[in-house]
Amino acid sequence: MAANENPQDARTAPDAPAPAREFRMPELAREAGITVRTLRFYRERKLIPPPRREGRIAWYNEHHLARLRTIGALLDRGHTLGGIAELLSAFDTGRDVGELLGLEHPLVPPWSEETPVRLTPEELADHFSEDINAENLTASLDIGYLAVDGDEFVHISRRLLDASTELVDRGVPLAAVLEAGRQVRAHADALADLFATLIRAHILPDVLTRPATAEPPAPHEVTRIAETIEKLRPLTKGVVEAELSMAMDRRVRAELARWLPEQDTKGE
Repeated sequence: MAANENPQDARTAPDAPAPAREFRMPELAREAGITVRTLRFYRERKLIPPPRREGRIAWYNEHHLARLRTIGALLDRGHTLGGIAELLSAFDTGRDVGELLGLEHPLVPPWSEETPVRLTPEELADHFSEDINAENLTASLDIGYLAVDGDEFVHISRRLLDASTELVDRGVPLAAVLEAGRQVRAHADALADLFATLIRAHILPDVLTRPATAEPPAPHEVTRIAETIEKLRPLTKGVVEAELSMAMDRRVRAELARWLPEQDTKGE
């Protein structure tokens, strides 16, 4: 019989999960590319969380290493330690990604088709340059554009991130973009309430007006709800896009009508 009597070849056995890495202070400093003195300074300034302790021994982990690399990357981009401390404080108090994205309802498909985007703090800084500060970061977390997942941010929508980046690149301050986003969110919520009222009153009244204490929807009712969402999703988007486009046409014409007389007056 072969020397390996185990019927399962060891090479095909599933790999065990790698143990979490931990570092003593000199090892962590070496991995992060800084001196032990700098690491102590960051710890005293509370730029990194406290280590795990076993007696007199302090143990650091991958989270500490990621935080140190973030600090180094932000310093390279011109941020001060004071500004970085404020950013990290906002980061640490931000909403968890599960709170931001929520869980899809097990009965029906989501209405939104947005794609979330993962970003490291330094990648977020690359998007918005000097506009990344504690106030703007806190506003983004408060509105719900950003959430925290471990050592990364998650932006709720690729399209909204790209639009914000484009506006900032064209000279609009990020604070103004975020304030506009807050107002757009309020108007969008009002539109959603309007469409939901129409659906509840006229399309699915027998299901959605049922008292909360009644029996849950039957399978055929769940199917109706899902089919309604699939059919009305493009319709509602088309209505909003058409109305916004026509509203922008009216606004542009009004702005031009006001601007042209001013130009005529200046030319006289």
